Amino acid sequence: MRRADRLFQITQYLRGRRLTTARQLAEWLSVSERTVYRDIRDLSLSGVPVQGEAGVGYRINKSAFDLPPLMFSPDEIDALVIGMRMVQAWGGPQLAASAAASLAKIVLALPKDKRDFVENTALFAPSFHIDQAHGERLEEIRQAIGKRCTLRLDYVDARGQATQRIIWPLALYFWGGGWSIAAWCETRGDFRSFRLDRVRAMTPAHAYPDESGKRLADFVRAVRKDQPPHRYQDSA
Repeated sequence: MRRADRLFQITQYLRGRRLTTARQLAEWLSVSERTVYRDIRDLSLSGVPVQGEAGVGYRINKSAFDLPPLMFSPDEIDALVIGMRMVQAWGGPQLAASAAASLAKIVLALPKDKRDFVENTALFAPSFHIDQAHGERLEEIRQAIGKRCTLRLDYVDARGQATQRIIWPLALYFWGGGWSIAAWCETRGDFRSFRLDRVRAMTPAHAYPDESGKRLADFVRAVRKDQPPHRYQDSA
């Protein structure tokens, strides 16, 4: 990627997000964090109102800076369409409906000569092999995460043993062939992940607090410290 293109991409990322770290930019652009710091400095010197600092994150003061709307390229349209189609196939009924509505809005925002790109995108995510109950359960978990509601699981672990757990659902992760729940497990007093296809029954229980040390960011830090994350699998 040419440096000019990279600077433009950084500007777009900073415009579209509340706060973006140098590490995130480095990963997205496949460069070092030192390169990102240098690019941020040069953008600031050129008059782009970048706010923030190293180690915290950056953003652009939108009230002082703006660019005209940009049009999607064919590759970007492909990415949007396959993303929406995957959500429709794997995301549960409510997210599927929202994905369809979002895609319709994107089509309306495109000029007429580019709308055909959406219909002609030959990337698909078939849903006929997916159990409908799976999507409904996914939606229940998503709602529980949003409401910070504990779930009581009847679960079969990696060794085939039936177990009951009360968990604080923190996030859902899609691995390409299935979903896992990232959670704080009240039963084990530690973080655990649970495969959705091993959940045999699930009922909401009580609300859980926003407690330091038991949040999603804490889960991610714990897993990164313990690679591979044996402690956080569903077998224990």
